[in-house]
Amino acid sequence: MATTALRVTPGLLAGTRAPAIVERNLIVYRHSWVLLISGLLEPLFYLLALGVGVGRLVGDITGPGGETLSYAAFVAPAMLASSIMNGAIIDTTFNVFFKLKYAKLYDAVLATPVSPLDITLGEITWSLGRGLLYCGAFLAFMTVTGLVTSWWALLVLPVAALAGFSFAAVGMATTSFMRTWQDFEWVTLATVPMFLLSATFYPITTYPPGLQTVVRWTPLYQVVDLVRSLTTGAVHPGLVWNVVYLAVLGAVGLVVARARLATLLLK
Repeated sequence: MATTALRVTPGLLAGTRAPAIVERNLIVYRHSWVLLISGLLEPLFYLLALGVGVGRLVGDITGPGGETLSYAAFVAPAMLASSIMNGAIIDTTFNVFFKLKYAKLYDAVLATPVSPLDITLGEITWSLGRGLLYCGAFLAFMTVTGLVTSWWALLVLPVAALAGFSFAAVGMATTSFMRTWQDFEWVTLATVPMFLLSATFYPITTYPPGLQTVVRWTPLYQVVDLVRSLTTGAVHPGLVWNVVYLAVLGAVGLVVARARLATLLLK
């Protein structure tokens, strides 16, 4: 079935066969759609437990533009940003590692006209799409529940696409260096602190100056800052830096992932 999928969509996506990889993943997830839903529910649970539950104890909080926000409205954009990161990272780390090391899927794929670059672009595109799915559903939930206060929130979707690309590219590049499942402890060691510390649950100004500097350089903080500024209307020129950061990070991840896959699969 996978081979059939590889033959029906050649030459798309800027002249590559990457859509064949996306189609193959669609066929597989057609029977595992519950796994996609589970990734959407996790940030909703966090929002309900912390944004609503803890929010009753915290009260209002100062937003990025100095405006007063409910705690739920402050936390919700960070939950959305985290869901983008998790959706992209899961697909390009654990799933790609299994296909690469155990299922030997990519070795079979290379028997077709698909190249390592096509595999890289295809898996990143699929992960990006998963992140966009989570983003769109969560943004709709935020809008319906009154947690979006600005029309700038319409730009959250393109931001999600860029963020999904960045995390997916870095995730795939990282996976190419993994040797065993135990190595994925390093992924957890990177993502969990980012989730907890990237101004997710409280303003970054609550940190000591040194820690603020470290947090401002993390990838998830760039996304949290962008999404929170857009959903609250606190847009400022400094957000351009966040966009440039994510674009450069994604480009570097893509180059490394493509080169590493070519080395591993064509050696």
